[in-house]
Amino acid sequence: MSDMTPIRVLRGAASVGRLMDLGPVEAGAVLYMRLSWTNPDALDLLERDFVPLLGLSAGQAAARGFLQMASLCQIHGRRPLCPHSQTCACLGGDEACFAHLLASAAEGASEEALMMALLLVRADFAPVLAALAQDAGLALHRMTLRAVSAASRTDTPAAPAAGTTFH
Repeated sequence: MSDMTPIRVLRGAASVGRLMDLGPVEAGAVLYMRLSWTNPDALDLLERDFVPLLGLSAGQAAARGFLQMASLCQIHGRRPLCPHSQTCACLGGDEACFAHLLASAAEGASEEALMMALLLVRADFAPVLAALAQDAGLALHRMTLRAVSAASRTDTPAAPAAGTTFH
């Protein structure tokens, strides 16, 4: 390679934004997708996050479903998909599409979700991916609501003891 050869950036890895600009469902989708694609212990790590917020049975099912969805994207992708590293603050094009897929599916925007799925995987797998994305997106949404609820309970000041006089 000479000094004049341009560096070829994979289109799906091109930065299109920042992770911090996403909502909690979309950011969770990207972070868990990165984890699923790069870590051989992904199922255990997903369950470690999902089970405390969703319960044992639902958390395990949601973790398996998320991993199945991420695997489907890798195996049946229209091209090799390009995640950023787990600690990267950037949002890649493929990651943005994946996040939008989950958020759209969770909101019931099935046509939008299917369109995003078609960008990621072969056409014959897109409906399956959109259906899995709905389950995964709803699980991430429930996790977000429960985490916020738990945080608000711990941040609430204790009620004054009975009989306390304030002057």
